[in-house]
Amino acid sequence: MRTVVLTMKASVIEMFLVLLVTGVHSNKETSKKMKRPKFTVPQINCDVKAGKIINPEFIVKCPAGCQDPKFHVYGTDVYASYSSVCGAAIHSGVLDNSGGKILVRKVAGLSGYKGSYSNGVQSLSLPRWRESFIVLESKPKKGVTYPSALTYSSSKSPAAQAGDTTKAYQRPPIPATTAQSVTLMQLLAVTVAVATPTILPRPSPSAASTTSIPRPEPVGQRSQEMDLWSTTTYTSSQNRPGADPGIQRQDPSGAAFQKPVRADDGLDCKIDLSFLIDGSTSIGKRRFRIQKQLLAGVAQALDIGPAGPLMGVVQYGDNPATHFNLKTHMNSRDLKTAIEKITQRGGLSNVGRAISFVTKNFFSKANGNRSSAPNVVVVMVDGWPTDKVEEASRLARESGINIFFITIEGAAENEKQYVVEPNFANKAVCRTNGFYSFHVQSWFGLHKTLQPLVKRVCDTDRLACSKTCLNSADIGFVIDGSSSVGTGNFRTVLQFVTNLTKEFEISDTDTRIGAVQYTYEQRLEFGFDQYSSKPDILSAIKRVGYWSGGTSTGAAINFALEQLFKKSKPNKRKLMILITDGRSYDDVRIPAMAAHLKGVITYAIGVAWAAQEELEVIATHPARDHSFFVDEFDNLYQYVPRIIRNICTEFNSQPRN
Repeated sequence: MRTVVLTMKASVIEMFLVLLVTGVHSNKETSKKMKRPKFTVPQINCDVKAGKIINPEFIVKCPAGCQDPKFHVYGTDVYASYSSVCGAAIHSGVLDNSGGKILVRKVAGLSGYKGSYSNGVQSLSLPRWRESFIVLESKPKKGVTYPSALTYSSSKSPAAQAGDTTKAYQRPPIPATTAQSVTLMQLLAVTVAVATPTILPRPSPSAASTTSIPRPEPVGQRSQEMDLWSTTTYTSSQNRPGADPGIQRQDPSGAAFQKPVRADDGLDCKIDLSFLIDGSTSIGKRRFRIQKQLLAGVAQALDIGPAGPLMGVVQYGDNPATHFNLKTHMNSRDLKTAIEKITQRGGLSNVGRAISFVTKNFFSKANGNRSSAPNVVVVMVDGWPTDKVEEASRLARESGINIFFITIEGAAENEKQYVVEPNFANKAVCRTNGFYSFHVQSWFGLHKTLQPLVKRVCDTDRLACSKTCLNSADIGFVIDGSSSVGTGNFRTVLQFVTNLTKEFEISDTDTRIGAVQYTYEQRLEFGFDQYSSKPDILSAIKRVGYWSGGTSTGAAINFALEQLFKKSKPNKRKLMILITDGRSYDDVRIPAMAAHLKGVITYAIGVAWAAQEELEVIATHPARDHSFFVDEFDNLYQYVPRIIRNICTEFNSQPRN
């Protein structure tokens, strides 16, 4: 019996070993077959922008004919992701116009991109962009697997369109450099993990940021006030301590905000408006509700719609989050319903971080931003911010955003030691004349701001920070004062400069004007920072005296770059308008190229004996839009509308970040 059992055990073991060896052999054969899948290079069209492709690194094949100027490219060597991938490949020299394969690698965004002319492609300058890329020859790294199919950014998911503040799930990246076997149990474990919803933690009230300072609360002060508010009804004769006289206690329905408010008749109220609301822990639930009541009142008063104002809401605490963008709700009723559903996030009061978030993310075409409507941000602050706002606000203003501040219940005398940035509201707004800021002594008085706020945000003529082609440049005139011009014609040239200048909005924060006159030598007539009003600039132009001498245009361009444009403000468009009546005694090619590389958009206007081929070299590409020839000085005035139109057309073609 023992012999039989042993024999059966040996047979079972033998069968197991045979199955094991067969399985291993089968796995080896399967792995050999699956080890090297054939790589197919995806093809793209000339108009595909890098920002539309989610993959961080990929190989693609470009078609022929991508050298066409309609496929815009921004930058040199490192390109903004708003650029055509294939156009950038030609500009960088990796491809020619016949097309081919390239390797694209995403890199971080830059604070500025300089345009240049290279390999038949004129790239454009751009102040800043959120993402960049570089183009390399299609030599794949050893051991790296590149995608055969690209992942494109598509329209937002329904959850995102409805105002979901959480990021959509993205499948975790799988390292392509190592091939590892995965068991069935591991695969099931991953599947279960993916199927399980992730619960995002709420911001902790006590969480401290490395760049923020928590706001201490005086013991008992605010909580005691809330108890009084919840149990006592205040009338005009029985006011809450510290409240505005005559303000009655607000009921939860917010009746004080429901009174109809109308902007003045004839007031065009087509604006793109973002409310930045305070969701910090210190504000409390009741104050947060009053804040929402103000938003609902604004939504009702503005008559939201595609042809008029549009409105979105961002809440900030530790970090900002968009509840809904400009195109989510297209009428006041739906907008008010959405506002009612907003819940408080909690956390600190990081206003500066929130303003930076809005500048970079909110006012985009994808979010419903319209180039024809001014951008307006209304920031609501309970007390004071826990981070600094000045630098973030400056960048917002230079992006054309009109910032309004509503501060409620500011710091008491014994609390001012905790304020991170004194006088923060004046450092943030577009003008410190009171138009852009409201200070409310008590939350009971917040409803009083409704009517003046609506009127101010709708007064588009006074929205001084709206960035347009007429208020966002540093313009340097480079004027030929050679002997061939003559005194009379020189006065005509100055009148031409005056006529152009009159078209722009002049101030220290809008368009600024500078001027250089040249012969053999160069003279700075006045710099960008010398005059900050239109009357002063026009008077300065009139006072420019005729010099007389030779014509060294190349040296004049270099002088203007050093003495004028080197002192230009960051994020300002730099325009050089050069007027000459003859051929230059020196070479203009290298100075002109230097101007183009530094992002200076150059217009060249030639009169009488000016050499047209020199004008085309000096002018920014395409020359047909930036160089002009006039047979007589008296005909210069005819070109003013065309030059202004070209300046604005070029400005409006720039993408808005």
